[in-house]
Amino acid sequence: MDRHEASWIEESHQAMHGWDFSHLKGRCETEALPWDYRGLVQQYLKPNDEWLDMDTGGGELMSSFKHPAEKTSVTEGWQPNIDLLKRTRVAQGITLYADPEGKMAEVPSDHFEVVTNSHGGLPIAAISRVLRPDGVFISQQVGATNNYSLSRFLNGKYAPAFPDNNLLQVITQLQSSGFRILKADASFVKMRFTDVGAIVYYATVIPWEFPNFDVNRAMPKLHQLQDIIASVGAITTFEDRFIIVAKKNED
Repeated sequence: MDRHEASWIEESHQAMHGWDFSHLKGRCETEALPWDYRGLVQQYLKPNDEWLDMDTGGGELMSSFKHPAEKTSVTEGWQPNIDLLKRTRVAQGITLYADPEGKMAEVPSDHFEVVTNSHGGLPIAAISRVLRPDGVFISQQVGATNNYSLSRFLNGKYAPAFPDNNLLQVITQLQSSGFRILKADASFVKMRFTDVGAIVYYATVIPWEFPNFDVNRAMPKLHQLQDIIASVGAITTFEDRFIIVAKKNED
């Protein structure tokens, strides 16, 4: 085993807490998107609004908005994140709805003025149910073809896990569920990895894009990636993103 292989194996054993990619700082760069998700949320979220942040991870992005805790609710389905939220955000007064099935079954109906969703699942009917009439839904999504070339390189049988998660399909679903679209856009932005260990870490913590990834089985491919980085300095792939702001029609 050479020094590269030892470091790649070590990267595969790293664990992510919440939704925090700080481990990749300086090793993975992504171009800016043509919209500002934070700015859109701040545009619509008022201090007195009841707010639900779906699939909040560890609450890192949610907490940055400084919304009053008593007006803030979150859903999360992954048990390690649920445990983390109980220790941190719930202690601050935020309401947590554990949602392992992603159906928002425990979330109250007609309760929220604003529902946000950054890279989470999209149970459209449930989102409509929990929003008050005239409420606003804001979502930035990872599109179906995210990092497709890298996923396909590492796994020749790879097919997107969520092939219908694209702007056209989601707009249609929202309109059919009684929403008016206020903003919609899609973009592909470059993502550059400057070392193979960063790719190993990324593939390990995002299994839906890199299903059945095993660092030992992937060694021949990882060495090929190492040769590319030695030659041109980085591995370039593309992130698939889309944004939607939609208002629930009044009854």
